[in-house]
Amino acid sequence: MSQPTEPSTDQAPDKTIRWHPLLAVLLVIILYYAAQFAASLLVSLFAYAHHWSNQQATDWLDKSVGAQFVYILLAEAFTLGGVWAFLRAYRSNFLTIGLRRPKPSDVVYGLMAAPVYYVLYLLTVGVVSHFVHGFDVNQQQNIGFNDVHGVAALILTFISLVILPPITEEILVRGFLYGSLKKALPLVWAALATSVMFAIAHLPEGGSSGPLYIAALDTFVLSLVLIYLREKTGGLWASITLHAIKNGVAFLALFILHLS
Repeated sequence: MSQPTEPSTDQAPDKTIRWHPLLAVLLVIILYYAAQFAASLLVSLFAYAHHWSNQQATDWLDKSVGAQFVYILLAEAFTLGGVWAFLRAYRSNFLTIGLRRPKPSDVVYGLMAAPVYYVLYLLTVGVVSHFVHGFDVNQQQNIGFNDVHGVAALILTFISLVILPPITEEILVRGFLYGSLKKALPLVWAALATSVMFAIAHLPEGGSSGPLYIAALDTFVLSLVLIYLREKTGGLWASITLHAIKNGVAFLALFILHLS
């Protein structure tokens, strides 16, 4: 892949970012937890409205594909709504953080970057496994959707894992967070800081097994490639494409081919 070029003319320049980068970091952290809490609360109200016991409500939330879909949909909506409200308060918009009009080349760049990401990831895992004794590359990620049966359930699961998170996370992380950090930091340091925070956010996905270090390593490498695409294309759609491809491969392996 060639060196980054100048951003396209329909991307708002960085000088339009009027807020302090640390404020962006704080907002991302708040939105990450607040959106999940609000979504969980609203979904739980449905269970309690039916006078279910705590155990019945918990079982429903854990096993119902519909409940998990609504939870993710609400969490993503709250997150994007929070970013939109913040941008509006600063008389800005999503274009400022890279959400320009998509181009056919964005899909091409996303497809081309997919094998690059997988090669870099495998090389990184090999290096870390060599130097870090006992590094568990087989630890399972807790993504929910443990009881998916039927076409409708598969469609809801696909939307929940392959469509919604790539769009929201790219806008929030590679758009808002990275776009804010590179205002005050050299590009390399902004990319590393963004990727470290993105990786840390995935550590809890090991559930009761403890921190999911393999997912953190995976998302760190992925984030670096996504940021490259952000710089290469001047927008977020190539990053969204690669992120969706990555999640789509996992969806295919888990729910279609049942490889895990």
